[in-house]
Amino acid sequence: MGGSEGHPRSTGSAHDAWATPERRALRELVADFTAREIVPHLAAWEDEGALPRTLHERAGSLGLLELGFPETAGGVGEHLDACLVAEQLILSGGSSGVCAGLFTHGIGVPHIANAGDPEQIERFVKPALAGQVITSLGITEPEAGSDVAAISTRARREGDEFVVDGAKTFITSGTRADIVTTAVRTGGPGHRGISLLVIETDRPGVSRSRLRKMGWHCSDTAELRFDGVRVPAANLVGAEGTGFRQIMVNFGAERMSMAVQAYATAQRCVDLTIDWARSRRTFGEPLARRQVVRHQIAEMAREATVARTYVRDVLARWQAGADVVTELAMAKNTAVAACDAVVDRAVQLHGGMGYMHGVEVERHYRDARILGIGGGANEIMTEVVAGRLGLES
Repeated sequence: MGGSEGHPRSTGSAHDAWATPERRALRELVADFTAREIVPHLAAWEDEGALPRTLHERAGSLGLLELGFPETAGGVGEHLDACLVAEQLILSGGSSGVCAGLFTHGIGVPHIANAGDPEQIERFVKPALAGQVITSLGITEPEAGSDVAAISTRARREGDEFVVDGAKTFITSGTRADIVTTAVRTGGPGHRGISLLVIETDRPGVSRSRLRKMGWHCSDTAELRFDGVRVPAANLVGAEGTGFRQIMVNFGAERMSMAVQAYATAQRCVDLTIDWARSRRTFGEPLARRQVVRHQIAEMAREATVARTYVRDVLARWQAGADVVTELAMAKNTAVAACDAVVDRAVQLHGGMGYMHGVEVERHYRDARILGIGGGANEIMTEVVAGRLGLES
């Protein structure tokens, strides 16, 4: 596909941080991995509703899961490297759904890595980075979504254990996860009463049920229930009562990752639509000969390019330690808006084929809808920006 595996319009100039020799080699590795290990099987995984464990193991053996984690936890590289992997996986014919299911460790264990407990790192983080353990993050509840401070799942201390009761929903990789880094209430009301606790899913009292979604079909999602689950106090991540702050710190990485997936999905749909317009003939001519089609594709390319440029700029400043909370929210919304517009036009320009199950742009259309909801909904991002501008309600 034009541009999908390294075209300059998708990967940046030779002088930027995304195009160093090492990152070009990483991009080639991901493109090859995607072509061999993902594309031939993706339709079947979509029908099955989950990714196989072997995919995690193969990604781990290539070092793709350790990128962006601190060296003290067995990681290497910067968050940019992890973003590059997700970007190239999508550009090479994968999907944001694959990213969600394969890279769930990116939201499941950073809190543990950052807390720095050597024993927890050995038990939970390193096996996840090797692809041997599948992890999830359990925050959202049936009665508490974006309002993290309102969670009600309770963990009461009994000697050297916590006893956990409650429920979590919309948990990515929840049906396959071996461990769930779970937000629990160990104290009083509000954010100061929240802690993080690693819960192994094979413990008595843990039950889970699969949820069906509009998109991301290959990424399994579950509702989890905890009924008197006994968890060692040694599984507490960081100090008791610091869970809310830990969650907020990692939201930046999650939002950046979703912004990258959004602009990469947009670019992939641009590439697919260019190829379609060149090959599809109507009334004796390729679609690409029609001005109305050419101009729509040009606009799609503009939106994808602007989103990519802005997101990468914010990422660079965020990695450098700048205060870019406002810009992170703007970047996510900018990329999501571009993706929404582009996938819609891609389906339209593919005509009837764009509406057929199994056609790639149809899958991207469905998958893209979650990007404006997950990791902080569009409306929450807008409220973050408004608050940072001093527009208090």
